[in-house]
Amino acid sequence: MRRLSDQKGQQLRRIIRGGADRIAAALRRSGRQRGVDDTAEQIRAALRVEQLRQPPLVEQAMGQHALALLAVVNAAAAGVDDLADACTQAFREHPDHAVITSFPGLGEITGARILAEIGDDRTRFDTARKLRAYAGSAPVTRASGRMRTVVHRRVKNQRLAAAGFTWSFCSLLASPGARAHYDRRRAAGDRHAAAQRNLFNLMLSALHHCLATATTYDEGKAFPTRSGIAPAAT
Repeated sequence: MRRLSDQKGQQLRRIIRGGADRIAAALRRSGRQRGVDDTAEQIRAALRVEQLRQPPLVEQAMGQHALALLAVVNAAAAGVDDLADACTQAFREHPDHAVITSFPGLGEITGARILAEIGDDRTRFDTARKLRAYAGSAPVTRASGRMRTVVHRRVKNQRLAAAGFTWSFCSLLASPGARAHYDRRRAAGDRHAAAQRNLFNLMLSALHHCLATATTYDEGKAFPTRSGIAPAAT
């Protein structure tokens, strides 16, 4: 561990001495895409400013503590990677894998989360309406006399709702129909969360149909031309 930390420390010192260009290259290797040059310059300037110091023994102890925390983070990251690999492998062997991953915005991990929460028992949710209520994407209508309000559902499967939020957000880039539907909801007055929840509601209905009929996703059937927009659920 000490040898590894020394190597990383030497590499970090070379990057710092190399200036903003080398820092920017390191940021791009780590996956950063936006504002790389500005961030690199900020990092370079911050590292060259005189810093407050502690007594040598205190700094040495803090360095050892940081190395210990780094080892814990590395172990946790490795465990997450191993779990993701096992989850992906098990999901690929499931008969519903092809149907679920055919949907835009549903990858291996998010698709596995969706399947884990709704299950593969087709009698559990015999209608799409029940599945939407379970996921919390279907709004709740309250009527009293002449008053009628539409609000989002608070009692729901929180894990499925969280996965659905990720799914609907990713589908905006992968599906022109999903993007157009989201934009229509926003133009009709929905806030971001309400528009995404409505999109998730629509995609969940399509998923229920595809799983029941063992068919893959069809963009034209999922998002036909629509002339009207349902009331918003804020």
